[in-house]
Amino acid sequence: MEILLEELYKTDITIDKFHFRKTFLDDSSYQINGVTQSGKTKLVKNYLLGFKKNSYLYIDCNDVRINIETLNSDLQPFCLKYKINTLVLDNYKKEVKVANVSQLIICCEKNFDIEFLTTITLYPLDYEEFLAYEHKYDSTALNHFFQLGGFASMHKINADERALFIQKTLKYTLSEMEFDLLVYCTKMMAQKISPFSIYERIKSTRKISKDKLYKSFEDLSNKNYIHQLQKVNHPKAIRKIYLCDTSLKSALTIDKNFGKLFENMIFLELLKSSTACYYDDGIDFYLPNSDEVVLGMPFAEERSLFKKMEAIEAFIFRYQVKKITVVTMSKEGKINHPLSKVEMIPFDIWAIGD
Repeated sequence: MEILLEELYKTDITIDKFHFRKTFLDDSSYQINGVTQSGKTKLVKNYLLGFKKNSYLYIDCNDVRINIETLNSDLQPFCLKYKINTLVLDNYKKEVKVANVSQLIICCEKNFDIEFLTTITLYPLDYEEFLAYEHKYDSTALNHFFQLGGFASMHKINADERALFIQKTLKYTLSEMEFDLLVYCTKMMAQKISPFSIYERIKSTRKISKDKLYKSFEDLSNKNYIHQLQKVNHPKAIRKIYLCDTSLKSALTIDKNFGKLFENMIFLELLKSSTACYYDDGIDFYLPNSDEVVLGMPFAEERSLFKKMEAIEAFIFRYQVKKITVVTMSKEGKINHPLSKVEMIPFDIWAIGD
C-alpha cells in the first residue's frame, strides 16, 4: 500500500477550468456532503492547488487498488514520514481510519457525524452559480438552466447523451433499490407522498420488503437525492417530495409537467439559501421567518392571480402573511390586496435577488 500512497503523493492534481462556488474552504477540517456530480471533488482539488505539492495527500477511496485494511495501517506512518499537513479522503467510507493531520477533508454523500469536522452540504449549482457557465445573461441562460439543471458536468455532455449519462452515474452511485425509488419519486415530483404509499403501489408489481424500502427511502433522503417538505404545523402529515436537481425529471421519466418542474426549481433555490419553509393546501411555500408566501405560477396573469388570492385568503389572514411573491417565467407586476403585498417576479430576477 505504501507504493500506491507514494504514487498518489507524487501525482499532480489537475482540473478543468474552475468556476467559483458560493462555498469556500479555509484551513479548517471539513466533511463535505453532497450528491454525485454536485462538485465536491472539484471544489477540494481547486483548494489543494493553492498549496505546495509536498504538503498534501489526495486519496479517492473508490480506487480499486486500495486495500482498506492495509491503508489503515500505512496511512498514519506515511503522513508522519512526509509531513502531510492536509489529507483529503474523497468518496470516504466509514471503514477507513483517518490519520491525525493538521487538516482533514473528507468528501462523501452520507453524513458520518464526525464531531471534529465542520460539515458542509454542497448542492448542485443554483441559478446564480449556473450563470458563471453562460456567455449571455439573458432569457437563453434561463432556458439552458431548465434544460441542463444544476449538474456542472452537463455543460460538457452532448444533448443526446445527457439522459444516459445521468442514468449511468446514478446506477453506479446508488443501490438498485435506491435507484428504483428515485425513479418513482421523479414521477411524483412536487407531490405529497409517503414511503408507505410507495410500498403499496410497488408491491403489486414486484416482490419487495417493506423494511428495505423504508431504509432505502431514508437513505435517499439523508444523502439529499430527495428532499421532503413538511406541512406547516403538521409534522406528522404526508410530506411533499422534491428532487435534488430538476435534470432528473427528463433523465428518469418521460412524464411532462412544467408546473411541477418549476415548483421544484423554486424549492431548490429556497433550500440552497437555507430558508426555512413549509407547504400547506394551496400554498407552495410558506416562509415563517419573513411572513411570506412564495407561489410558483410560471404563466400567471392578473386574472388567474386574483382567483388564487381568493382561494388562499384564509391562510393569509390566519398567519398574517405580509408578503406574497409570485414567481413567474417572465411576467412582472403588482396587485392590490388589503392584507399583503403581492408581487409577480420572473424566476431569473427572483433567484439572484437579495
